[in-house]
Amino acid sequence: MTNDVLQGYTFKSGLRLRNRVVMSPMTTMASFYNGMVTKDEIEYYAARSGGPGMVITAVANVSGRGKGFEGELSAGDDLMIPGLTRLANAITSNGARAVLQIFHAGRKSNSGILRGERTQSASAVAAEYPSDAEIPEAMSEREIEETIEDFADATRRAIEAGFDGVELHGANTYLLQQFFSPHSNRRTDQWGGGRDERMRFALAVIERVRAVIDRHADSSFILGYRLSPEEIETPGIRLDDSLYFAEKIRDSVDYIHLSMGSYQRTSLNDASDEEPLLAQFARVTAGHAPLIGVGSIELPEDAEAALKGGADLVAIGRELLREPQWVQKVQSGDYASIRTTLNRADMTELAIPPVTQQYLATSFRTVMHFSDDEGQRGSATEQGATRQSEYRNHMAPMEGFEKKL
Repeated sequence: MTNDVLQGYTFKSGLRLRNRVVMSPMTTMASFYNGMVTKDEIEYYAARSGGPGMVITAVANVSGRGKGFEGELSAGDDLMIPGLTRLANAITSNGARAVLQIFHAGRKSNSGILRGERTQSASAVAAEYPSDAEIPEAMSEREIEETIEDFADATRRAIEAGFDGVELHGANTYLLQQFFSPHSNRRTDQWGGGRDERMRFALAVIERVRAVIDRHADSSFILGYRLSPEEIETPGIRLDDSLYFAEKIRDSVDYIHLSMGSYQRTSLNDASDEEPLLAQFARVTAGHAPLIGVGSIELPEDAEAALKGGADLVAIGRELLREPQWVQKVQSGDYASIRTTLNRADMTELAIPPVTQQYLATSFRTVMHFSDDEGQRGSATEQGATRQSEYRNHMAPMEGFEKKL
């Protein structure tokens, strides 16, 4: 193998990564009730930041009204800065670059999580999943402007905490995506209507966050954007919409990060389109912004295939839960010892927080390759083939369909 994934990478901002492996942002549900960082989270990230070139944290809300689930990180108040500083240090002290992912959940929350307040979205339209989703309040003009400022303030906190960048979570059906989607955005004012009008919220957030970066951060600080290529609702975002969106933002962000269950994903809505989405987005982003490919990357050959398929950087998620030393083992050529299954008895030793262990064993049981689960046994090769087949043509739980605790 050529192991191109081990080659360094430099963003246009000048930020240098020691290799092309990115730790995916993964929900841990391990923060305190108010979003403050816990010791469990510090240990979890410290155990996994010795290898990847960049680590993207679990998502942090930009405001209390934007909270999507219990145990969620927060960047919504200056009181969070000390904990976020410890988190950034835990990552960067091991040589990785630290990126804080930020979001507003929008309608993908509920009044219980929001302690009696109603959810918000572009329009008063409930999500199709979960089936008991609440009808959100349509955000007022003032609330939209306040939310844009919330993203800016969260970015300033990330800068003050010592992160190397922020990633706007515009995927998995959260608020940024909700404004772009014709399913959740039925507005008739300047924030809704046609495709260009539905983009205005995301573009306004990018512009405001970029202004904060220019004012408060070093020139190397990066801004990324994560997006989901398609929705399965009707009406909903289709592939040509997302390719158009990527074209519009490619010169305003430092990278574009896809959210997919498989790096071999093809269109969910057009069975006749057999070209992998990774290659289609790569044509749009080439020469403008690096593209992070993701989805069921477990073995070195998966990472190399993703790079050959059009990715500039490769995001690895569940595999870094099972194997925190993945990069180090690839570097040493010790492929045989790379752990691609996980025994529940090993999770504490792997610095996986207790609540995360429960989350993985329930909501993600079918995708974690638990070796002590009778229904999930099989060789790594067999599991890999099944996994790629499953998520090549339909969504995986981690694309916004998992059940939070």
